Amino acid sequence: MNKILLIIGWVITAPAAGMLLFSTYGKFFNPGMAGFMEQFGVGDWRIYIACGELVGTLLFLLPKTSKFGMLLLSAHMGGAIVIHMSNGQPFMM
Repeated sequence: MNKILLIIGWVITAPAAGMLLFSTYGKFFNPGMAGFMEQFGVGDWRIYIACGELVGTLLFLLPKTSKFGMLLLSAHMGGAIVIHMSNGQPFMM
């Protein structure tokens, strides 16, 4: 039973972490992302946001620090929702 729960946990965790890593990659290496984030007034903070997202994702993937990573990622996503809502955009994509 314990092994089944472990597999189910990784099946849920892997796609979420993959999406976050893809988002982080875009913030670091996609020049178009700078213009997109400039619309929201956080263009200068793009690299810092990407670093925070990367650290949170890596902590989320490590079993011993997954709770702390989830806390950091919850704050990160909450900030993203606030940025979208304060600029009159839908927070759900």
